[in-house]
Amino acid sequence: MSAQSANVRLVQGSRTIVPNLITVASGKGGVGKTWFSATLAHALSFEGAKVLLFDGDLGLANIDVQLGLTPDRDLGSVIAGRAELEEAVSPFQGGAIAQPSEGEKSERQVGFDVLAGRSGSGSLGTLSRQELQRLTTGLSKIATNYDWVIIDLAAGIDTAAKTLSTPSGKIFVVLTDEPTSLTDAYAFIKVMVMRDPQMVIEVVVNMAEDKLEGKRTYETLTRVCKNFLNFEPTLAGIIRRDQKVKLSIRQQTSILNRYPQTQAAKDAVQIAQNLQKN
Repeated sequence: MSAQSANVRLVQGSRTIVPNLITVASGKGGVGKTWFSATLAHALSFEGAKVLLFDGDLGLANIDVQLGLTPDRDLGSVIAGRAELEEAVSPFQGGAIAQPSEGEKSERQVGFDVLAGRSGSGSLGTLSRQELQRLTTGLSKIATNYDWVIIDLAAGIDTAAKTLSTPSGKIFVVLTDEPTSLTDAYAFIKVMVMRDPQMVIEVVVNMAEDKLEGKRTYETLTRVCKNFLNFEPTLAGIIRRDQKVKLSIRQQTSILNRYPQTQAAKDAVQIAQNLQKN
């Protein structure tokens, strides 16, 4: 997908859909949602896509911390009127990958843009619905400059999460096999489906012991959704449990920079590749 081909708005019911805008959600915290959002953005950049990662956890933003960024401007600057959205974007240098060049060795630099929140501050979590809608409109406009815009939502189903999800072309719901994660993921899906039964919702099972266990977790959620909502979310992918994930977070860098051959990294890359194909 190219940024030019992504500049499409689809009208569905009473809302305008931005196909290249993806929201990453979870019913509860602690399921690896932010890690997945950042890793997906990095993996898409490896596939040649131009990506913006937006920290939509307006209460407790932390993408900049996970990636070791110290942006001069952030979302707080935008809300305060000191900067436009485009001016608050910071680049994340994602390294280099080898590529063929007429028989000579060459490298292509990869990376993505980050629109950080205000780390350690809950002030942005009190935005009014009108302010949230203006922010959503701004994100929809800035999406025309990118192949993909990924919004890392706050955990749960607050007003901000629901508003920022409105124009999304696709919602990824991240969950684990823990009962509370399954219950809260179902609650999130229920709210979204009740708002729009045609929403595209896909499930990412994180921290699975293996692919079989991940498939069982997905099937458990799908069975409940089908029985009570008459809705079946599709499976975006399964990410296996990997100790290198915690290590990369502690090192404040992407797992694709330090440990690209680990199983969790490969699983995230597979999801990105599937996304690029569709």
